[in-house]
Amino acid sequence: MAQRLPGLNPVKTLTTDRRRTPVARPPQKSVPFWQARTRSRNSSPLCLSAMASQSQDQKKHSSLDALITGGRKDEVSEAIKGSMSNCLAETNLHLTVPGLKSKTRGKVRDIYDGGDYLVLVTTDRQSAFDRILASIPFKGQVLNETSLWWFDRTKHITSNAVVASPDKNVTIAKKCSVFPVEFVVRGFVTGSTDTSLWTVYRKGIRNYCGNALPDGLLKNQRLPANILTPTTKAADHDVPVTPKEIVEGGLMTQDDYDEVSMKALKLFEYGQHVASEHGLILVDTKYEFGKAEDGSILLIDEVHTPDSSRYWIAQSYDERFQNGLEPENVDKEFLRLWFKDHCNPYEDEIITVVNFAWQIHIPVRDNYKFNV
Repeated sequence: MAQRLPGLNPVKTLTTDRRRTPVARPPQKSVPFWQARTRSRNSSPLCLSAMASQSQDQKKHSSLDALITGGRKDEVSEAIKGSMSNCLAETNLHLTVPGLKSKTRGKVRDIYDGGDYLVLVTTDRQSAFDRILASIPFKGQVLNETSLWWFDRTKHITSNAVVASPDKNVTIAKKCSVFPVEFVVRGFVTGSTDTSLWTVYRKGIRNYCGNALPDGLLKNQRLPANILTPTTKAADHDVPVTPKEIVEGGLMTQDDYDEVSMKALKLFEYGQHVASEHGLILVDTKYEFGKAEDGSILLIDEVHTPDSSRYWIAQSYDERFQNGLEPENVDKEFLRLWFKDHCNPYEDEIITVVNFAWQIHIPVRDNYKFNV
């Protein structure tokens, strides 16, 4: 797995004393900035196991109420509420860390050019509907450490770009040529965004991204088989594309598309298996890939996080589906639904964020991560 190195950025982290601040240790000029003393990932006080005190059988049958009322809920809740004004919303490492050049600001990540490598800082910014909505304490740390966990456990399926992890919010990655396609894999008819499967299905579309969809499907219903619904960027929003359009448009070669699509479906199947073992359903997710200088395909960005994926509670899914209720979830779908109910998140220039941000990561933080 990636090396754990001393922190590049003195950000807030949740620890046993709640407010320990890691010390920045800039490397000497004669040594690449990411090479330093390693630290075992097992030493992290955030290495939580989903429902660790329960048996394997109980894990598969836990309700959301059981998940969010564990012994650590109060501790995490107080730490998050006390850190509301101390989110990692912006970084400027290129001003303080030798060897870092230009900065690119994404919706969630700040990306720095480190010569042969990229430095990706996962901030606490919360995005949805192709815009930044707010910042949430510890969110970046959850996403970064969750991705590192999955990167490590999916090497049997695909290589990845991870080199090192010098901080709880930071990943050092190999540079590669990124394919301009996001590989979205879906196992259910659901969603609330313009490109979600339920949104297009309810409009009568029965062939989506090259997938033939049967009539009569209901919202949140499991698909007969997992499907791939790729998207590409156009201005500031995602655009669904078919495999034929990807190849004919020069976005990828046929060989590259075939290899990446196979990897994406295998990653999703494996993710569903692991989620099922922990009482969760991996509903859908997105993957990004790039090509290294040697021509190999690398998995990049993030993997199976609550930002890039939907997760439902398995134990209550069937009953809630039969009763026409939304599934219990541990992702950001409730945030999307709230904004859809209170405004037009795509067109309103200014939208109001209510003070419920601290609630978002109580279920995610304590119950989502699998033995990181």
